Order: sequence, then structure tokens, then C-alpha cells
Amino acid sequence: MDTSPTALFDSYEQDFKQFIETIREKLEGDENQDEHRKEQRKASLRRVEMEVDEADEMVSQMDIEIQGIPQSIRPQYHNRLKVAKADLSRYKKTFKDLSAQLARSSLLASSTPRPDYSSDDPYGSSSDRSRLLAGTTLLEDGTKRLQDSHRLALETEEQGAGILSNLRVQREQIENSRNTLEMANNSIARASNKLTSMIRRMYQQRFVTGAIITILVFLIIIVVWSKLS
Repeated sequence: MDTSPTALFDSYEQDFKQFIETIREKLEGDENQDEHRKEQRKASLRRVEMEVDEADEMVSQMDIEIQGIPQSIRPQYHNRLKVAKADLSRYKKTFKDLSAQLARSSLLASSTPRPDYSSDDPYGSSSDRSRLLAGTTLLEDGTKRLQDSHRLALETEEQGAGILSNLRVQREQIENSRNTLEMANNSIARASNKLTSMIRRMYQQRFVTGAIITILVFLIIIVVWSKLS
């Protein structure tokens, strides 16, 4: 298992590229499809919407992991993250444009007048009116889904920003704690050296004091012996 500080970023980036490639193929395929295959296009766009959400999640994870990459190599990973975000934004826009285009196409197709309308029913048959209402409802639903997707993306971005902010604060706290611990270790080392020096001096003083006492005792003995003799 790769334990390098860039391993998770590289893994998320690889997953993101796979999602983007799948999204690109589906969107380009949708652009080239015949108008009569709208149901297939709708199903394809629904799958694209889920894959766009997955790709967005991968970008959020890359944004989190980049905070743990060493400063010496972080700029190049920032550039890679910037490119990923640009790709995601471009395909999000393409997805929204295609969804809106499909909704308009369905609405126009449902509202196209038939040539056999009678003069007694200037607005067309009830079936055509039903299709027109259904097309309007479809367009409203598509707009609502796009708005919900946009709102979800904003909420996810805010949550990601909050998580990043918390991680930065925790990292600063850990770094401060590490600096405090290093200062405490240095203080303990200095105190230990001073204590060792004091003990050494104490033994030296004891030795000198013992030597002086020995010499004094020896001199007293000599003086007493000289007087007695």
C-alpha cells in the first residue's frame, strides 16, 4: 500500500478522470443523437447527473488531501486541482445546456399544431393540450432539478470549505503543540545539564573539603606530637 503524502490525492484524481471521461462520452453522444431518441437521451442525462455529482465529490476530496501535501511540491498539485475544477465546471455547464435544450425540444414537440384542427376547436384537440401541459410540467421539473443540483453543489462546497477550515485549525493546533513540546524538551535538557553540573561541583567541593580536613587533622597530630615529645 502506498503511504506517500500524495497517494490519496493521486487516487482521487484518477477516479475523477475516469468519471470525466465517461461524462464526456455521454455528453458528446447526446449532442449527436437523433431527435427521435429523446427517452434514451433523458436516461443518459440522468446517469450523467449522478456521475457529475461523483466527480464533484472527488474534487472535494482532492481539495482536502492537498492540505497534507508538503509545501515543496504543493504548487504543482494546486495546478492539477485547478485543471480538474475547470474540467468539472465545463462539463457541468454542458450538462445544464443539454438538459435545457432537451426540455425545450420536448416542449416544442408537444406544442406543434396538427394540420387537421377543426374550426370549432381553435386551440387544438384535448390530447394536444394535454401534451402541451405535460411539456410545460417537464420543463418546470427540469428547471427545478437543475436548481436543486445547483443548490446541492453550493451546500457541498460550503461543507467542504468548513471541513477544510476545521482541518487547518486542527493542524495549527497540532503544530503549536509540537512546538511547545520541543520547547519543553529543550528546557528539560538544559535543566538536566545544569543539574549534572551542580552534582559534579558538589562532589568536587566534598573532595576538596575532605582533603582540607585531612590535612588539618594531620597538622594537629604533628603539633601535638611535637609538644609531647
